[in-house]
Amino acid sequence: MTMLQKTSRTFYIPISRLVPGLKEAVTSAYLCMRAIDEIEDHEELTDQLKVELLNGMHEAFQSPNITEAAQKVLTPYQDVLPAVSMRVHEWALLCPSSIAPTVYRYIAMMAQQMGEWVAADFKIQTEDDLDRYTYSVAGMVGEMLSELWLWHDGTESDMVKAVGFGRGLQAVNILRNRTEDLERGVDFYPDGWGKKEMLQYTRRNLKLADEYIGDLKKGPALSFCKIPLALAHATVNLIAAGGNKLTRDAVMKLVGRVTG
Repeated sequence: MTMLQKTSRTFYIPISRLVPGLKEAVTSAYLCMRAIDEIEDHEELTDQLKVELLNGMHEAFQSPNITEAAQKVLTPYQDVLPAVSMRVHEWALLCPSSIAPTVYRYIAMMAQQMGEWVAADFKIQTEDDLDRYTYSVAGMVGEMLSELWLWHDGTESDMVKAVGFGRGLQAVNILRNRTEDLERGVDFYPDGWGKKEMLQYTRRNLKLADEYIGDLKKGPALSFCKIPLALAHATVNLIAAGGNKLTRDAVMKLVGRVTG
């Protein structure tokens, strides 16, 4: 939980409120995905090495011994990789054994697709390209969460809307991080798109996200999803009005309102 708090202000709050079992599963998944995300985002690694490491993570999470496989891939780079990446095997082992294969399958898939995006230099020209990218890094997280809700207490949800939930949250990040992304030479906006088009894309997916949580029965899944979605809506409204990032005070007030 200490590492989770260091790596995500947004997700620490809803994850920390989850019930035992589900809490460990979601924490494990989030930190493993954050571990590979840090490889993909790393400023010092070459693209070739990123692809090699991400493919190594793809294979490690399909291996019968994740600890051994992950350490073999990452140990040569322990001086440059962050702790959240180097300890990925610890996060993997935190996951309850009855759902671990599902979580590992998504992590392996994300690592593989992230490697493909690095190799393609994140070339996004069309809305279809953007859809593929936002699925790779977030839409599939929505699908995984739906599988976790079903595993935990039989909560059923719509997989298409689950992808919209993940995509919507990622599109907010794309809007919010526009300046920083361009400075590091990455442009997630399709050709000819500006802020207006990206706002429309974001709101369209957040509408699916609203429908997704509208279908959830009362319980841990609904309590979890309401928080990041409320923060996403508030951030989009702020960006549309010319702002960028919610203050810590605004976040806490919003969370308090959502959680009652």
